[in-house]
Amino acid sequence: MKKLVGRIFAFILVLAAVVGLGGSMVITRENEYKLIREFGRVSRVIDRAGLSFKVPFIQSADTLPKEILIYDLAPSDVITMDKKTMMSDSYVLWKITEPLKFAQTLNSSILNAERRIDASVYNSIKNVISSLSQNDVISGRDGELSEAIMKNIGTSMDQYGIEILAVETKQLDLPSDNKEAVYERMISERDKIAATYQAEGQAEAKVIQNTTDREIAISISNAQAQAAEVTAEGEAEYMRILAAAYNTPERAEFYGFIRALDAAKASLKGNNNTLILPADSPMAKIFMGQ
Repeated sequence: MKKLVGRIFAFILVLAAVVGLGGSMVITRENEYKLIREFGRVSRVIDRAGLSFKVPFIQSADTLPKEILIYDLAPSDVITMDKKTMMSDSYVLWKITEPLKFAQTLNSSILNAERRIDASVYNSIKNVISSLSQNDVISGRDGELSEAIMKNIGTSMDQYGIEILAVETKQLDLPSDNKEAVYERMISERDKIAATYQAEGQAEAKVIQNTTDREIAISISNAQAQAAEVTAEGEAEYMRILAAAYNTPERAEFYGFIRALDAAKASLKGNNNTLILPADSPMAKIFMGQ
């Protein structure tokens, strides 16, 4: 009987030791924090992966995520600077950077954190969009809007041990009831801008064309003047050479004869032509054998 009681007592001791050892071990993974609480108060934070220990039955362990979290904001209306309504649908990337502060301010609740994030991000989106016109909002979706929202949030979430990594817009569009009218107005405005640019381009082209035509006319006039000058110089040289070639009475008479032959040849072109010559002309004398 004593042996049986001893065995039961030993078994109870072993069981208590196993339970106590199991209750004292804390396993921390890479993607989490462990908060060790003592009578409800956080006594220490474990932020490295591995095995650690706590006092069983006195201390407890809570887990907080260490990885990047995503929070999807509900779609909501926002008003632009020119009093136009738009629909905003965004999401937030965030993480816990200071688990102790997170636990103290938000009671280690992810739900509480998301409520704070929702209010902060929505107010920032509203403030940024209210400072822009609708056209600027529509045309500013290349990252500038997200940068402005992040700048507006600033360090407001540091007090909760939270860091906002990014605010991304899934959809920022016009309400369905006036979307078509706004797009048509924007198209009309851009058509007017395009027409203005086209008119300015045509006016500039006309100025260039007129300038070019004037320069061409001046160049042609100068070329014609130079051609006339060269022609006059050539004719003068020709007359000088001709005068030098026929500077005697015999040569002059021969030149006159040649000119007369050329004139006769020119007048006898065609059929049934008659050439009338004076009796004392050199050619008549040649024809009559004088």
